[in-house]
Amino acid sequence: MSTHKTYDVVVIGAGVFGAWTAWHLAKRGQRVVLVDSYGPGHSRASSGGETRIIRMGYGADDLYTRWAQRSLRQWKEFFAAVQQPLFLETGVLWMAGEDDERLRQTKTTLRRNGVAFEEMGREALEKRYSQIGLEEIRCGIFELNSGVLLARRAVAAVADDAVKRGAEYRNAHIVRPTGSGRINHVETSHGEVIEAGQFVFACGAWLGKLFPDVLGSRIFPSRQEVFFFGIPADDTRFAPPELPTWLFQEDLVYGMPDIESRGLKIAFDAHGERVDPDTQSRIVSPAMTEMVRRYVARRFPALKDAPIVETRVCQYENSSNGDFLVDRHPEMENVWFVGGGSGHGFKHGPALGEYVAGQLLDARAAEPRFSLETKATTQHRAVY
Repeated sequence: MSTHKTYDVVVIGAGVFGAWTAWHLAKRGQRVVLVDSYGPGHSRASSGGETRIIRMGYGADDLYTRWAQRSLRQWKEFFAAVQQPLFLETGVLWMAGEDDERLRQTKTTLRRNGVAFEEMGREALEKRYSQIGLEEIRCGIFELNSGVLLARRAVAAVADDAVKRGAEYRNAHIVRPTGSGRINHVETSHGEVIEAGQFVFACGAWLGKLFPDVLGSRIFPSRQEVFFFGIPADDTRFAPPELPTWLFQEDLVYGMPDIESRGLKIAFDAHGERVDPDTQSRIVSPAMTEMVRRYVARRFPALKDAPIVETRVCQYENSSNGDFLVDRHPEMENVWFVGGGSGHGFKHGPALGEYVAGQLLDARAAEPRFSLETKATTQHRAVY
């Protein structure tokens, strides 16, 4: 026998986008239920894993720089309120070689938005970061107040606090909704009917599976492999503050210092093969393992023979160009898509949740870049 519940909003997906959306809606007095098949920040989610970068630099893109600033303020306020120190101000170091155009654009944008940073030439980099192999690197910028979010725990904390603010949480699998116009309910795989006025699908890499006709060719889940290299005993050069979070723009590689004794984190930012988030193998590939080993030997010579102490396989949930997707279903007027995190979305959770709440409750002007009509069926990445 099915049971009936009535809410203002159902949020499907308890990753960073869904959790913050539910939090902002609950804060504004909405009757909200947050639903996830596996749990907040689970191991298959794009929001899972221990750490994520929060940085302000986005080249010439003011939109995401401003959103990152707003999100960092909200993350810090939230962590202070719940007394969980899940942001680490490691600083973020951008490095560039011959092609430093993006770095120059980033500097201009950071100045325009009042972000504190330090410019560094090759000599300054060599003096401060002798543990980094600076082959081909000519310059850098250091974002002083950026750093690392402890991701899995942060998502769980947001979902938990949303519940304390009046939201409900349900571990359930939502069946694909059908129909047109306004829908009045969704159903779980166990036959429970959940009635609501609006429905927000913030289910990341599962969006294309739930809405294959609309999003199957517009959401591109890609396999992303992450590695942690063990640090030599008594060696502090690879932990903060001696090593910050870092990005080599031209190499499309990023990483983090040794946080909570997990080792040096490193990953390639280039998009991997298309995958199914439910079934893809979570074991790293020999080819990527070899590529990462070579890269670490080049950029961090002291770790040339360091053991790989941990690995992780997750996925990005890419839109065609890297912009987020926040828009209505074209045929179901009270169904919303919230996704397109595209590998850079985690940091923006607070600002995105606030934006979605504004769309649902205030009919605020929509950001054109987030519209469904701007999401193509072929990938031309423009946001990094």
